[in-house]
Amino acid sequence: MSGSPEPAPRTSRAGRNLPAAIAVGLLLLGVVAASLWFRAEPFVALVAVAVSAGLWELRAAFARSDIHLPIWPLIVGGVGMAVSAHVGGPEALLVAYVLTIAATTVWRALDGPGPGALRDVAAAAFAATYVPFLAGFVVLLLGQRDGRLLVAMFILLAVANDTGGYIAGVLFGKHPLAPTVSPKKSWEGMAGSVILTTLVGMVGAHWVVDLPFLPSGWHPVLGSSLVLGLALGLLTAATATVGDLAESLIKRDLELKDMGSLLPGHGGVLDRIDSMLFTAPFVYLILSIAVSGSPA
Repeated sequence: MSGSPEPAPRTSRAGRNLPAAIAVGLLLLGVVAASLWFRAEPFVALVAVAVSAGLWELRAAFARSDIHLPIWPLIVGGVGMAVSAHVGGPEALLVAYVLTIAATTVWRALDGPGPGALRDVAAAAFAATYVPFLAGFVVLLLGQRDGRLLVAMFILLAVANDTGGYIAGVLFGKHPLAPTVSPKKSWEGMAGSVILTTLVGMVGAHWVVDLPFLPSGWHPVLGSSLVLGLALGLLTAATATVGDLAESLIKRDLELKDMGSLLPGHGGVLDRIDSMLFTAPFVYLILSIAVSGSPA
């Protein structure tokens, strides 16, 4: 007697295993929350691990097009950028970034010249910028006043962007945002991202940055939770979408569905953090301005 066929895993309209994606997402949120609970160092270590995994995935993806990243100086430099940003601030992050690019150039030069050398060096500079340098802004955010709360706020903004975009896209999505790059993204999903990130931004601005809802008297730029929430909502949705589309374009050129398979329901580490990387510098800038002008 033949056995009954196994049920196929439940997938969403986005083509993902929805239960696995939710479970892994909640697990990742728990890991991030645990790393931020007592001290900053565990979170810095978590960033270093994520950066290293992302660089490793990028190395494997680029190898499909015969582009060979000098992975070990990239990983050492990526970890160095995370630590430098935590210990020395923006200047140290920039120095570590420049040293990483220099180290990858020397490492590749020692392998010998050739038609692919310049391409490999350019790809290494891109990788150093795309993953560890942009991730360094999250670590810089950690160094601000109430830094752990600000990082938690940044993470929740990213979650709100994905959740709002997914729900609105599934329920109302009819008009493609960038059909040649990511056919499943819609303008309706983008609107859902803006709405939910703005709400999260307003709540965070009130409870974390301690700003009044409406300006009363003279306030510095972004001096109310309404204005700060709108700024965070619009910029997070815009930059996260650009980051996601940029990675989709890379995957399309390399003929990849996902950058990796480490995170069931999400793909690889880069598939999970691509939008966060593009968003981090802007959120860091906005929240730094807001925190500097808020009551101590």
